Amino acid sequence: MKPTLFVLAAGMGSRYGGLKQLDGVGPNGETIMDYSIYDAVNAGFGKLVFVIRESFEEEFREKIVKKYEKKIPVELVFQELDKLPDGFEPHPDRVKPWGTNHAVMMGKEVINEPFAVINADDFYGRESFQVLGDYLNTLGDSKNHYCMVGYRVGNTLSESGTVARGVCATDQEDNLTGVVERTQVMRVDGKVSYKDENDRWVAIDDNTPVSMNMWGFTPDYFDYSEEDFVQFLKENAENIKAEYFIPLLVNKLIVNGTVSVKVLDTPSKWFGVTYADDRPGVVKRFKELTEKGEYPTPLW
Repeated sequence: MKPTLFVLAAGMGSRYGGLKQLDGVGPNGETIMDYSIYDAVNAGFGKLVFVIRESFEEEFREKIVKKYEKKIPVELVFQELDKLPDGFEPHPDRVKPWGTNHAVMMGKEVINEPFAVINADDFYGRESFQVLGDYLNTLGDSKNHYCMVGYRVGNTLSESGTVARGVCATDQEDNLTGVVERTQVMRVDGKVSYKDENDRWVAIDDNTPVSMNMWGFTPDYFDYSEEDFVQFLKENAENIKAEYFIPLLVNKLIVNGTVSVKVLDTPSKWFGVTYADDRPGVVKRFKELTEKGEYPTPLW
């Protein structure tokens, strides 16, 4: 039973200024997710699931799905504002989707095996997919044993502005003990720093593990999500900007002793297009990787 790669591609990229999931940045117009999928397939993943918005389904099928459907099983699921539990309606003033864990919940009907969750617009590196695929292949039908690829924060920054990162704490056995979402992380006076709740910059070590939204779960995670999401909606009924992030639930499950989450170290350097100014650097990086022979050209 090969693991599934679940790609979160429903965000419209508000800071980037367009549908960045479909932006060609490779030498032959490859998207960032094309490279992720290439690395995942080589790491032993056996199925692709994309979560997108229905409004760009046609374009997504034409530019993305068509490339893969004859090579590997592909499923599409949809994240929309009104995909809520019975008895709930979105606030009339709400515009944005409900966040990453709501997106994950959309995969329940098509995923019945261990699965990885990644962002469509992040480059994770082949080592990360290999270590994640290796771990997921050990899980079988087990429950409550998850994992997360922990990036060294110094390898994940943008030169164009702040980034959001889940700063992680671990125990002596490399199990996750907590994730705190920091929405503004950058180098300040040469040191990696995040802005805290009091609007102050706090420096952290370059090797501090952070979540890049590269998780490994088993299908029981869907049931925990559905149950907890009901409580989240009750608590945030009037908050039109509240988002249901993956770390919100993972933290709860760790604290109450329901699950363990192994943090898998990776030397990979993240890069992506958080801002439009990031794009030229990303194009350059893929050109260099291709010229070094790390990726074929064309990729697929």
